[in-house]
Formats: sequence, C-alpha cells, structure tokens
Amino acid sequence: MDVETLVLVHQLYGAQSHYIDEGRATEWAHTFTPDGEFHSPSYPAPVVGTAALAKFAEDFAAQQGVTRHVLTNLHVTPADDGLTARAYLQIVRTLPDSPPELLRLTTITDHLVRHAGTWRIRRRTVRRDDTKENR
Repeated sequence: MDVETLVLVHQLYGAQSHYIDEGRATEWAHTFTPDGEFHSPSYPAPVVGTAALAKFAEDFAAQQGVTRHVLTNLHVTPADDGLTARAYLQIVRTLPDSPPELLRLTTITDHLVRHAGTWRIRRRTVRRDDTKENR
C-alpha cells in the first residue's frame, strides 16, 4: 500500500474524531458514503445513510460534558473493493469539575471505499471490550 493512501486514511480518522467531538454532525456524516452504515452494540439498531448518521452525531454531541474519541493502533489492509481499517477507539468524557472517565474501549473494523475522490467509510462495525462477544 502506498504512503499517500495511508496518509489520506489517517487524515480521515483524525478529521472524523474531531468532527464528532466538536459537534460537526454533517461533516462527520460525510466521512461515510451516502449509504454508509454504523453498527454498534451500544445502540439499538444500525445507523444507515447520511441523514441518519448526521442525526446520530447531533444526538451524541448533545450529551453533557466534553467527549473525546481517541483512535489508536490503526491498521489498514487492502480489501477486494477498497480497504479494511481496524483500530482501537476509546471514548473519554469529562464532566464539569470532574476527572475524565473512560466510557468505552472498543475495536472498530471499517470497510473503506473511494467515493467522490476520497476515502470514505462504507460500513463500520464496533465491538465493545465489555461485551461477551469479545471474550
């Protein structure tokens, strides 16, 4: 895999974390394809499509406190029609006058495809470390 691809993917994840943490819901939603999917055991159903993803990010931003998405150990590999990206994602929240707290430690697996001249997430699958599927 070429360095330019890795840099673009790294920038995608950095931007995505900042967008959701800053309440930039529409921009966060546009890091997915128009039919992009977000699957997580933290939520009752998958979130699919730009409008639903933007609403999801708006609702997330409305929570109390400051939230940070901390993505580490990014590993990108070629896939049949794009890329597979795996990473650890910590979600940390700080409430006023309180120390930061780790809300969740997860592993994300994303299927990335080229869309509108850039890499975007077609499907995200989140696995939580505190659920029995990861034991």
